[in-house]
Amino acid sequence: MSAAFLVLSAFLASAVEMVEALTIVLAAGLARGWRSALTGVAAATLTLVVIVGALGPALTIIPLNALRLVVGGLLLVFGLQWLRKAILRASGYKALHDEDAIFARELDVARNAERLEGNGLDWYGFTLSFKGVLLEGLEVAFIVLTFGSSQGSIWLAALGAAAALVLVAAIGVTVRAPLARVPENTMKFAVGIMLTTFGIFWSTEGAGAHWPGADASLIGVLAFVIASSGALVTLLRRQRVLSAPVGAEA
Repeated sequence: MSAAFLVLSAFLASAVEMVEALTIVLAAGLARGWRSALTGVAAATLTLVVIVGALGPALTIIPLNALRLVVGGLLLVFGLQWLRKAILRASGYKALHDEDAIFARELDVARNAERLEGNGLDWYGFTLSFKGVLLEGLEVAFIVLTFGSSQGSIWLAALGAAAALVLVAAIGVTVRAPLARVPENTMKFAVGIMLTTFGIFWSTEGAGAHWPGADASLIGVLAFVIASSGALVTLLRRQRVLSAPVGAEA
């Protein structure tokens, strides 16, 4: 049960980050040339491999309970931030994430930037692609390392992230356009729920408490987080309707 949640959480969280990275890479490739953009992707990927290779073994020497307490607290921080934004989007208080608009903005900035070339590369395109993949990739690495080390199965978390990478890359190569049709706002809501659930579960275990039914308690925690989030969305929607000016359109 816990293994399935682990793979699914890593997959969803990684897919969200990879969609955003793909949008930046596509903008860099279309505006500045694919050689520079793909070289930036390769350089960022190599950097990430070095970082993960250095940090992965270090996490294995930390006592499991201490690791779960720290990781659980961090996941709660990140999870509640994602969940807060998702609830605000679902209730209409925050604009929905628009990958088409982001792609258009990145493409416009990349086309109008000064062209600096050297060694056959456009350095703006290289830097844009490198930065986008590295920053989003670091979040994926954090998810894989923290999820995997807390459960003692980094390979399971890596499996979920790898599946997301293959899927997003395949679709990106096929359509060469931002994945605007991917329900990213729904995915972010799901990721926020998953991160918060694992954060509650692991930080409690790390503090020395024991869940009834062990890993089976994850279902109860998940149900509580979903119910609480749904209730907040409903309350905020009602508040928004009641506070709207008379005659205003929803």
